[in-house]
Amino acid sequence: MRKVLDKLPVEVLYDETGVQASPTNTIFQLTSEKSKRLSKASHLMPVADGFNYLLTGTPRIELSTASRTQLYNPVTRSWSDRICQALSIPTSLFPPLVDAGTALGPLRSTLAKETGLVDTQVVASCSHDIAAALVGLPVEEGESWAYLRSGAWAVIGTETDSPIIDSASRERQFTNEIGFMGKVNFHKHAPGLWLMKECQRIWESEGRGMDTELLTHLAGSTPPFESIIDPTDPRFLSSGDMPAKIQAFCRETNQPVPRKPGPIVRCVLESLALSFRRHLEELQDLTGKTITRLYVMNGEASPLLNHFTANALRLPVVVLPADVTAIGNIVVQAIALGHIKSLAQARDLVRRSMKTQTILPHGNWQTPYARFAGLTPVAA
Repeated sequence: MRKVLDKLPVEVLYDETGVQASPTNTIFQLTSEKSKRLSKASHLMPVADGFNYLLTGTPRIELSTASRTQLYNPVTRSWSDRICQALSIPTSLFPPLVDAGTALGPLRSTLAKETGLVDTQVVASCSHDIAAALVGLPVEEGESWAYLRSGAWAVIGTETDSPIIDSASRERQFTNEIGFMGKVNFHKHAPGLWLMKECQRIWESEGRGMDTELLTHLAGSTPPFESIIDPTDPRFLSSGDMPAKIQAFCRETNQPVPRKPGPIVRCVLESLALSFRRHLEELQDLTGKTITRLYVMNGEASPLLNHFTANALRLPVVVLPADVTAIGNIVVQAIALGHIKSLAQARDLVRRSMKTQTILPHGNWQTPYARFAGLTPVAA
């Protein structure tokens, strides 16, 4: 990353791509390759596109993957000549770009013969998992919605018609990635259940290991809002003794210090829900939307957090099934092949057939949110 950022500062990279710099972005992988190795390559093929190439013999890169590489400009909708020239990356590496829902052609004849799949078309679907999941959401036409992907690290965002690339979106760490039919997945990453997993790891090492179900029960039996942390505090972004870090934060902010697993886990889950509200307010501020519903992917990871999130955001939370990404990919292929006429029709079909759980908010989280917003650790 240092090599790239010496030539292209973070601000320039973001202005050109709308993507936050991350070690996992393809731009940093390519610049770490030796030039001799690159010179032997015919094409850069991300994994999903590589499979499509092996199936059809047609080298193409689908946009939801291209937009993650930090080599793609979402405004010009093309590979970034500015970045490639600055880093001496040969543009000949990049196959033509295609939208999700593009039919790439039939199976190679040898594969069709071997498998018996005659007249089978290969469709470039959304190869980015969240882009696919957004296609599969059971949203209503005109609904103003956002999504949250729960997990070790959370992702919170919405769909926009065009990229939002300015200093405010960069400073608030939002990213633009292309989705189905030219929509933009405007989102940010945030701390998630990693904090709880780290606590579990420490307790396990001390011989006090407890499974998630028991910890959730203990947290649910603990009085609310005794202690609150800011999950984005730098100390919580690296591994270590997470219970001790949480206790130190509470001590520095003059709050009761949680000692037992139940209060610690409750502190983590309530704090995550409150932080999601802050991220949602940033999202609304940058997009100009007033969000009325939140869709949660991977919600089975923490049912208690889902309830806390509905309460903190004061919004209905719809918990989606685990296969929403697969459903979205099927929808893209069905539209491409003419089985479904439009995305609106597809979402109506999904809404009538998908089993979801809707959690309605209750309780007053306004005072805890005011406390959360004012958290500033001070030296002991």
